[in-house]
Amino acid sequence: MIDFSSGSVFKLSQCNPQDVAGDVAPLLVPGEQLYYAFKTVRDFVVFTDKRLIAVNIQGMTGRKRDFTSLPYSKIQAFSVETAGTFDLDAELDLWFSGLGKVRLEFKGNSDIRALGQLVASRVL
Repeated sequence: MIDFSSGSVFKLSQCNPQDVAGDVAPLLVPGEQLYYAFKTVRDFVVFTDKRLIAVNIQGMTGRKRDFTSLPYSKIQAFSVETAGTFDLDAELDLWFSGLGKVRLEFKGNSDIRALGQLVASRVL
């Protein structure tokens, strides 16, 4: 489970959703589609048309995995911070009902505006 008490959850780089599709396929409901995927060295986050799935890969071999499913329907508010001239990272803050805030940090080449549009289209 994501540690909601920590400030930042991930430092993510955009990747092809098909690169992680096999890992999350067993969790998807019929018809659910992957839109975006972002990775760290080991962990990754997937944005589908229904939810956000954060995958924490644990242990030496990486076989143990924690999947946190966060449905868009539970988002109460969100904030998008774009990369700047000197601060090259972007941020997406999501406030979930009953859970608290999740902050996702993205490297500067990530399309944070498209993520903001996806979240807005599912929340509003």
